[in-house]
Amino acid sequence: MGCSVSQPVDFESEVNLFHFELHRAVGKGAFGKVRVVEHKKTKQVYALKYIDKSKCVKQRAVANTIQERHLLEEVDHPFIVNLRYAFQDDENCFFVLDLMLGGDLRFHLERRGNLSEHIVRFWMAELASALVYLHKRRIIHRDIKPDNILLDAQGHAHITDFNVAIHYSERRLHTSVAGSMAYMAPEVIGRKGYTWCIDWWSLGITAFELLFSYRPFDGRTAERMRKSIMNDTLKFPDDVSRKYSSQGINFIQGLLERTVSQRLGCKPRGAGFQDIKDHPWMSGVDWNLLSSKSAQPPFVPDAKRANFDVSHELDEFLMVEKPLTHSKRKANPNLDKMKPEFRQLEEEFTVYDFMSSQRRSYYPHNQPVVTVARSSESPERDHLAATQSQTNTIQPTATIAERTLAERSLAGSPIPGATRDIPLVATFSGYP
Repeated sequence: MGCSVSQPVDFESEVNLFHFELHRAVGKGAFGKVRVVEHKKTKQVYALKYIDKSKCVKQRAVANTIQERHLLEEVDHPFIVNLRYAFQDDENCFFVLDLMLGGDLRFHLERRGNLSEHIVRFWMAELASALVYLHKRRIIHRDIKPDNILLDAQGHAHITDFNVAIHYSERRLHTSVAGSMAYMAPEVIGRKGYTWCIDWWSLGITAFELLFSYRPFDGRTAERMRKSIMNDTLKFPDDVSRKYSSQGINFIQGLLERTVSQRLGCKPRGAGFQDIKDHPWMSGVDWNLLSSKSAQPPFVPDAKRANFDVSHELDEFLMVEKPLTHSKRKANPNLDKMKPEFRQLEEEFTVYDFMSSQRRSYYPHNQPVVTVARSSESPERDHLAATQSQTNTIQPTATIAERTLAERSLAGSPIPGATRDIPLVATFSGYP
């Protein structure tokens, strides 16, 4: 389902939707969709994530959308879904990202039932490399889970969905709740203050689920899940010793260590990554080959089958919702007459073109840090111990963007506006 434009395209102008041919819809969310697009000049195929500004404002997701836009500009890594272009028109904000052809790990987990240990180990090595990269740039992802890990056509794993990602402070802990509850670390659930180490816990939950097809800490209600994450003993299936290596089990146990200073991957200044590389489960990994994407993935997605939910394309075909079209922007919009949220999007969701723009860091400017009042539920929370950071961490804080997210996370689901509903990257089995 292509959408062509007859008029000439000015490729010397700022990047805009007219630079792209629109193809199939492959993702849908609360206020946007994902389409496969092709750059008309380079013929390169990408994923286009677009967010309806009106719905974004209505759901109070403006701060997160801008923050995601800024954070994505900061990163470029082999195992991250990278931003290539960003722009907007009168109705939508657009992210143009690397296109992943292999589907997300949730899709493959549900299709296969569970995944072999050597496959999961390979992905864990690639994802560990990506997390270390993020943490060195003071970024916490906060929503690592199978849904947010996408495969390319060869089977390499990539982290996506930076909708609730934040910069962590080198001096303070964060206390807000954001992400998907089933994958949250105890220090998030318990409001004890956290930093980048929470991503390693989430990676451990993800590894457990990929191997055994269920999560180690669960519950029918949010409160039951909270108590399970905070208190329950980590239990493996009865036949675990017959089907899985002791090294693999030990690796997961290391990631799911409630004491942050003893958690695998959490030593400061890069030493945690060395612990991971030195772990017996990772003894067969050639890290040089891995970092260059030269290592052969043990699982290659089937290119002859769809690796996404085909109903997204059906919705577009049946005109269930207004289809995306090329449209010119209004000339010289009057910012003074705009509502504050629309003006903020207009001014801060800036144009990015990886062919001509140099990636920049927005730290700490996109993360104004404000102190949050302590909870009165538990007196001991007034005496919070600083968990390990890459440098030093002193007191709990929450950012402005985080405060709009607090208390909105439900068990097993992301907060409204998080990109579980809008996969950052399209996944499909072939070009349209």
